Amino acid sequence: MATVTKENIGLLHEKLTLKLEKTDYLPAFEKTLKEYGKKANIPGFRKGMVPSGLIKKMYGPSLFTDEVLKSVDRELIAYLQNDKLDIFAQPLPLEADFNQLDVHNPIDYTFHFEIGVKPDFQLPDLGKAAITRYVVTVTDDMIESEITRLQNRYGNMKDEEEVNNEEQVLNVLFTETDANGNEAEGALKKDNSLLVKYFAESIRKNWMGKKTGDSQVAQLSAAFDEKEREWIISDLGLKEDPAADEKYFKIEITKIGLLEKRELNGEFYEQLYPNQNVVTEGEFRSKIKDEIQAYWNGQANNQIQDQVFHLLVDHTQISFPEGFLKNWVKTQGESPKTDEEVEAEFPKFLSQLKWTLISDKIVQENGIQVSPDEIRAFAKQQLFSYMGGANLSDDQPWLTDYIEKMMKDRKYVEDSYNRIQTQKIFEWAAGKVNPADIAIDAEAFTKMVEEHQHHHH
Repeated sequence: MATVTKENIGLLHEKLTLKLEKTDYLPAFEKTLKEYGKKANIPGFRKGMVPSGLIKKMYGPSLFTDEVLKSVDRELIAYLQNDKLDIFAQPLPLEADFNQLDVHNPIDYTFHFEIGVKPDFQLPDLGKAAITRYVVTVTDDMIESEITRLQNRYGNMKDEEEVNNEEQVLNVLFTETDANGNEAEGALKKDNSLLVKYFAESIRKNWMGKKTGDSQVAQLSAAFDEKEREWIISDLGLKEDPAADEKYFKIEITKIGLLEKRELNGEFYEQLYPNQNVVTEGEFRSKIKDEIQAYWNGQANNQIQDQVFHLLVDHTQISFPEGFLKNWVKTQGESPKTDEEVEAEFPKFLSQLKWTLISDKIVQENGIQVSPDEIRAFAKQQLFSYMGGANLSDDQPWLTDYIEKMMKDRKYVEDSYNRIQTQKIFEWAAGKVNPADIAIDAEAFTKMVEEHQHHHH
């Protein structure tokens, strides 16, 4: 009869000693060996007529080890269930006890394991927590620049004869050359379209009065100032080339255009807000204002989630079986890690583990569930946003096929499950907190969020 005894060896860290008697595994081993004897195909012997000595010699050692390990597993699981021990990961073998197994000498065995016990803990009272909702003030300037952006985006391009102002749009062809403008065999060529004002000043001056077909040769470092240059270099596919700045290009005008801003009129409002009865400029402005406000409210909600996350992580006291967890981290991965590697990884590992325990507790205590249909809806919404929010009708057969295919992808389903679950955890938490509103301007809010992220990574 197998017995398990438990002895404390550290905080939430226990040693289990499992004594396995011969009778716990031997009958099963002998039975399996007999079955192998009936089935074994060994050249020179008829099926089922192989001498048991030979079977034992060939299959004995591995079958013996298997049966002993199966018994060990079975006994440990039964013990943990009976004792209602909630443990991290799985029991880790403490000593290399498994070298002692010998099929020719079945005896009683003793095995040692260590376990890390999951702690009990309390969540902080979210209702009493100091949480701030930052309400961004939408200014006239913000509304103004959004209206200008839309007027440009929906504007019409009209062809012009020659370059005469900095707001014109040039379609140009870049061709890589030498310093004298000679093009090499197989030179890099790429079309682009830029505003005249994106060029560095010296080049910009040279464009004035030029027509389609005119060109100039310049080094990238001379043609563009730093910010635009990074963008052009990446567009030319030269991001990995350390000498990109030094390269010469012939830049030829293929078309000159000027963007005419859309006029603010009923037709424009109707295009942006179909069937929403936006008729006057005042109604249009207030629509734009609502949209900008909605965007910032969304950002503010993300920021509340961030505060809630920190509150839960920083103010939940949890003790961990660090000794056990370090040993466990050491054994994870392809090859065992060194003590230094474990120490280096451990803080990050522990904070992730802490968040996992907190989320599990919230999920269990509040019956938070994620259904397959929610994962389907998530997959559909993701697909729609990839396709640029095109209004696809829901009942297209290819759509159903796509979603069913995603539902068979285990990794996708797991990731989606976790994302939806996390979202629900934060929705639950948001319902518990009582944030105080504070007005803030957009710039200060953005700066605060950036500094916070920077501080984190």
